[in-house]
Amino acid sequence: MSQQALWSGRFEDKMDDSTLSFTSSLDVDVMLSFYDVMGSLAHVRMLKKCEIIPSDDADRIIEGLKTIAAEMENGEFKMDESLEDIHTNVEFRLTDMIGPAGGKLHTGRSRNDQVATDFRMYLRDMTLETVKNIDLLIDSLITIAKDNGDTVMPGFTHMQHAQPVTLAQHMLAHAFKLSRDAQRFLDAFERLNLCPLGSAALAGTTYPIDREMTARSLGFKGPTFNSMDSVSDRDFVTELAFCASLTSIHLSSMSEELILWSSQEFGFIEMADKYTTGSSIMPQKKNPDIAELIRGRSGAINGSLITMLMMIKGLPLSYNRDLQEDKKPVMESLDSLNSCLTMMSKVISTMKVRSDVMLSKVTSGFINATDLADYLVTKGVPFREAHGIVGASVRYCIDNGKKLDDLSVEEFNKFSPLITDDVYQFIDVRNCVERRSSFGGTSSASTDYQLMIAIQEYMAREDIVRQESDLIESCWDELLN
Repeated sequence: MSQQALWSGRFEDKMDDSTLSFTSSLDVDVMLSFYDVMGSLAHVRMLKKCEIIPSDDADRIIEGLKTIAAEMENGEFKMDESLEDIHTNVEFRLTDMIGPAGGKLHTGRSRNDQVATDFRMYLRDMTLETVKNIDLLIDSLITIAKDNGDTVMPGFTHMQHAQPVTLAQHMLAHAFKLSRDAQRFLDAFERLNLCPLGSAALAGTTYPIDREMTARSLGFKGPTFNSMDSVSDRDFVTELAFCASLTSIHLSSMSEELILWSSQEFGFIEMADKYTTGSSIMPQKKNPDIAELIRGRSGAINGSLITMLMMIKGLPLSYNRDLQEDKKPVMESLDSLNSCLTMMSKVISTMKVRSDVMLSKVTSGFINATDLADYLVTKGVPFREAHGIVGASVRYCIDNGKKLDDLSVEEFNKFSPLITDDVYQFIDVRNCVERRSSFGGTSSASTDYQLMIAIQEYMAREDIVRQESDLIESCWDELLN
């Protein structure tokens, strides 16, 4: 049966091939094939229980859908390109297998609620997969932090040396950014995990359906509450596009640092050979291409968010065909993000840290200037006055080619008579790090606590992802058995 034959009751003229080509979503719908069959299995089981269709017909539909699921798993399911979407392909294949009874599958539903349900199920799985990959990267960062609690490096503001920190502190800063990203995805998961099936075209249905049953059968928390909102809502898509966008921004920032750190000018790290590339004409080159590509791909991921925002900004209630265009940008966005997360985890976990270079950069400038000011404060000097004294000391060092550590007590006394021999212990960079023991600071005690929190957050999400994945998998097993 052709697409034209399906809707032949209303139209006199045959659909032009260009119309079918322009309106078809099959190239994207193929990703929803499995979910469409699962949704149909839950729907027909509900129709049977509610005695909306004959039990014998329901059983034949169920067996036919199970066969289609097996065909899809084995790569034997053939898409008919004369049909515009996956839903029609499944229904027509079912009717070919079991006869007119297959047409009863669509009782009490519309393609509007059907596609919204399929896409929510797809995005549930993609969300859980993304959280797992974010946490995989966090685990790599945590490992670096554990191994580098005493690796001192420059902390930067405005890309200028600011204060000494540990590499552990720096890696944990990225870990906490990503932890928020993972939590945002789980928060979005909670909002998308409601089932629109049974909302029909927009107003619900006259059949005595059980939407709670279909929702639970598909692993949802429950049904959506308003049928018009159910078929027109794409907040869940847009929210995930935002989650992906912000995560990609954090990856891009991390990539920028790794690119700088691996340069000869910094020399803080060396990336593993298997995650770098060479030059076609310069044999000495070792290029950080993965980090550069991750930085570059953030543009397309952010573009998907803009696509969604512009798509939904002027749509009246309820369903509009514009919403067919919601899938491709977000699918591609999440695919790209997950590949970036996976590769970044490999880059981080295999990079070589040059702690000696980091330490040499710390001791080559005036990164302990704030600590000298704090030292003066302990002697009773107001901080603003201390700030000026240290500024003058730094200017003296610059003019004379010295570091603060090189100055004698006599030289220090030119700026303040309160400075004595104990100043050298105070401005030692390792001591500077350890004294920053405030909550969230860079001391070893503070970073040990941060490590504990980061690991706890990671493990809590791991439990949630496992529970949700197991629930969904158990629903598929029950529907197919």
